[in-house]
Parts: sequence; structure tokens; C-alpha cells
Amino acid sequence: MVVTDIGKLLIFLGGTIVVVGLGLMLLGRTNLPLGRLPGDIVYRGKHTTFYFPLATSILLSVVLSAVLYVIGRFRR
Repeated sequence: MVVTDIGKLLIFLGGTIVVVGLGLMLLGRTNLPLGRLPGDIVYRGKHTTFYFPLATSILLSVVLSAVLYVIGRFRR
């Protein structure tokens, strides 16, 4: 790879991270219960807290799979 190709890739990745970050900020203001769904595992000990968003991960996986499937069908 040429150095300019690596530069373009880094700019693209940076732009993607900015867009995803902005989307998450806007999503946080909508009062959707993502991250607080029934099925998300939360353990609170005396000095520690363990959080695993199991139901949220499954929901996002299904939604992203459907979106990518539709995009793939349109590209053919």
C-alpha cells in the first residue's frame, strides 16, 4: 500500500467514528431503553459493578443483520 492510501483509509475511519459517535449521542437523548432492557445482566457487589448488555447485544445484532441483508440485496 502506498502512504496516501493509508492516509485515505485513516481519514475514512476517523469520519466513520465521528458519525457513529454523533449517532450514539442523538440516540441517548431519545429515551430508548437500549442498555436497560430486560435480559441485560447487572451484578452489583460491594466494590464492583459488572454489566453485560446481553439482550441489547442480541437486538442490535438482529437489526444490523437485517440492514446488511437489505443492503446486500440491493447491491446485486
